[in-house]
Amino acid sequence: MPGFTHHIFVCCNRREPGSARGCCDPDGSEALRSAFKAELKKRNLGPLVRANKSGCLDQCELGPTVVIYPQAIWYGGVTLADVPRIIDETVIGGRILEDLLIPAEKLNQPRE
Repeated sequence: MPGFTHHIFVCCNRREPGSARGCCDPDGSEALRSAFKAELKKRNLGPLVRANKSGCLDQCELGPTVVIYPQAIWYGGVTLADVPRIIDETVIGGRILEDLLIPAEKLNQPRE
């Protein structure tokens, strides 16, 4: 079987309410991950594209955070409404969504 063309990691980490760093999955529902899985299934993209929940990706201030490998595309502030667009534009179309992209210089720069 060929390897994945895209492996989508969706941060499902939870922090205490009111955390200064923020939280990617505040209600613990994993709704964002579930939305990715549903969109992939709807488009019949398995088994070449996979969406998995991730522990903390350490980009909490920019979350909810999603990273797509092997392309190493980091998206922040992702909402449920963004999921179909990410699948259509990035996974299928190969285009980076600039409005969601976390620039390299902002990665790993937690707020004080």
